[in-house]
Amino acid sequence: MDRDALAHRNQQLAAAFHQAPVQHRLRRYLIRAFARFPFSPVPGNPQRILLIRPDHIGDMLLAIPAIRALKSSRPRMEIHVLAGPWAAGVLTHVQDVDVVLTIEFPGFHRGEDKQSLTAPYQQLIRVSRQLRQIGYGAAIVLRPDHWWGAMLAHAAGIRQRIGYDLPDVVSFLTHAVPHQHEHVIRQNLRLVERWTGPIADEDVPYHYDVLHEDSRYVSEYLTDFGLAAQHRLLCIHPGSGAWAKQWENSRWAQVADVLHEQLDLTILYTGTSSEHSLIKSIQNRMRHKAFNVAGDFSLSQLAALYKRSAAVIGVDSGPLHLAAAVHTPTVTLFGPADPVEFAPWGDRNQHVVLASTIACQPCRVLDWGDDDPENHPCMRDIPVAAVLEATRRVIQAP
Repeated sequence: MDRDALAHRNQQLAAAFHQAPVQHRLRRYLIRAFARFPFSPVPGNPQRILLIRPDHIGDMLLAIPAIRALKSSRPRMEIHVLAGPWAAGVLTHVQDVDVVLTIEFPGFHRGEDKQSLTAPYQQLIRVSRQLRQIGYGAAIVLRPDHWWGAMLAHAAGIRQRIGYDLPDVVSFLTHAVPHQHEHVIRQNLRLVERWTGPIADEDVPYHYDVLHEDSRYVSEYLTDFGLAAQHRLLCIHPGSGAWAKQWENSRWAQVADVLHEQLDLTILYTGTSSEHSLIKSIQNRMRHKAFNVAGDFSLSQLAALYKRSAAVIGVDSGPLHLAAAVHTPTVTLFGPADPVEFAPWGDRNQHVVLASTIACQPCRVLDWGDDDPENHPCMRDIPVAAVLEATRRVIQAP
């Protein structure tokens, strides 16, 4: 199959994948019926607001600018964030958040067992009762298509409910914002503009504070490996939760060897504990020594490590957003996801995005199931030379 035919095939499959199945269309009717149910509003505190963000680490990092802007414009406002336990740690050091509430959002726990059809609704009623006891003046559903979160805010009797005007969400909202194809940080900021007003790109408050104790821990950790302050570090984050976002191990090995030789960089591979074998496979293909630090750092410690690095390169994932948040240059390889929405935020001279030019990119399908990976070449299309050139450029840029 030639390249154009393959792209056409994948576009058709992606369109079918994104089309709502029969059970989802049925759910849409139930959602609209639920939206008409007259839940009694709660006289909540008008200075207390709930932000609902069910996603994982990268998405929560991209919500921080909206949180900071909201607090800056309304210093007396009490900001609560409803997050999954998988992302709550992102907010530990964000002083603009007053309270972090955690729940196991249905459908977001990676690898979770399939629930009964009624379980999400039973959980919704239970959580909504707890939110009623707290009492909120407003709720913002930060994920554009999160109908469950919008339904939760409705059932909790929150008087103002702000979100995007997508079909399954809009029925539960009191203030629907037109959805636009733009960066997620910009999407989040548009939902708080009623309080903050418009914010220019150069004024977006995107940063993650690195604590002194985390920097000290990283320094001591590196010293144990014989890496002193004068060593220039390059962190590579090769892992991702989906095979469709992976780059070949041999290519990472080649990139690491060449950059070590040309720029005298010490290579550190970061990742989760479950990615040790992936990184070991890359190390085994290298000519030079590299360090595997996967699973050895908390999120805030990883931020301190990235801040100390000359650059961070890797596949589209939360850690690349963390690197951008500590103002370390990045090179990010994109496959099925949309870089318009999910590229690391910042100056494109400092944060380079590499993606295939194949017509089916971005398909936004992260799990192609049993389909042959050979049918999805978007990551393989990214050449080693492009990664090397981009990394040299961001490291050497002023």
